[in-house]
Amino acid sequence: MAQTKIKDIRELTTEELTRSLRDLKQEALNLRLQQATGQLENTARRRLVRRETARVQTVLSERRNQQG
Repeated sequence: MAQTKIKDIRELTTEELTRSLRDLKQEALNLRLQQATGQLENTARRRLVRRETARVQTVLSERRNQQG
């Protein structure tokens, strides 16, 4: 999975962002478990997932702040 640009993330609906955030958190958990058991081959993927999660959370936070 290639890195997603913030511009692309901003085009998603709030529902899509929420779903994406849930999927990213699940993937992060799976990657942590793989690393703990020594099965993780691409350790850089953890960093990418963490940053992608932060981007999605930032956009969701911005939207919440604009509404209220």
